[in-house]
Amino acid sequence: MSGFWENIIVITAARYSVVILCTLVFLAIFELVTSYKNWEEIRKGNFAVAMATGGKLFGIATIFRFSIEHNDTILQSIGWGAYGFLLLLIGYFIFEFLTPNINVDEEIGKGNKAVGFISMLISIGLSFVIGANIK
Repeated sequence: MSGFWENIIVITAARYSVVILCTLVFLAIFELVTSYKNWEEIRKGNFAVAMATGGKLFGIATIFRFSIEHNDTILQSIGWGAYGFLLLLIGYFIFEFLTPNINVDEEIGKGNKAVGFISMLISIGLSFVIGANIK
């Protein structure tokens, strides 16, 4: 049975499944901290929300990419992925704090594409910075 868990196909499927589950949990947390409902707004065609959510998805995936690359076990990857997500979430709050003239959440919810685009790029950029520091 030990050979089964060392098979690259099994390892890939396990890591893939864990990352999908973590991504769903992390997106649910983002849903809780934003004033709008991501999937409802996307269904209505709110492109600003789609960009912001896409940036978050890309950010989470990028963090896990680095986490998987630099860690041997799934548990280590989950730990670093969760820590990276926490940093990404903090980055979101810092973005909101550093733009006192703009209510980022409200603007994205109203469909402001410029704010959605910047939010997307911040998530993507921070994920590369966070990921580069994962060991």
